[in-house]
Amino acid sequence: MRRYALVLLSALSLAACGQSPGAGGAKPGEDPRFAGLDDQILKWRGDLEQTNTACHNKAPGKTGCQDFEVACKAERTITPADQAKGVTAKLVTAITFNGWDPKTADYKPASAFAGFQKANGAWTRSDAKPVNLATCADF
Repeated sequence: MRRYALVLLSALSLAACGQSPGAGGAKPGEDPRFAGLDDQILKWRGDLEQTNTACHNKAPGKTGCQDFEVACKAERTITPADQAKGVTAKLVTAITFNGWDPKTADYKPASAFAGFQKANGAWTRSDAKPVNLATCADF
């Protein structure tokens, strides 16, 4: 009997772990206010590869940019005006990467900064001023 109870308990635990948060829902352990932010950052990365001048030159047989990494993410204050617009999350994000420099035939470090805000369940992105890459604090 004990063995069956253990098997049943294990099966129930695995089933609970496999529950999906649903479309647009928060991932397990994720703050629901930031659900979908990771997808927006990945989209931003793709846009950077297409639009950032550091990515326009391509290394022979390679891409123009590589080694993308989110350097920091930091919440920003939601003002009463933001709240009136339905904003529920607001933050700044910095991403670092290496762009090909044809003059030196080597990759050089580069960075980009964006503001993300979630209003009425949808994320929007805007350009942001450079911030400290370690803390995302304003200069």
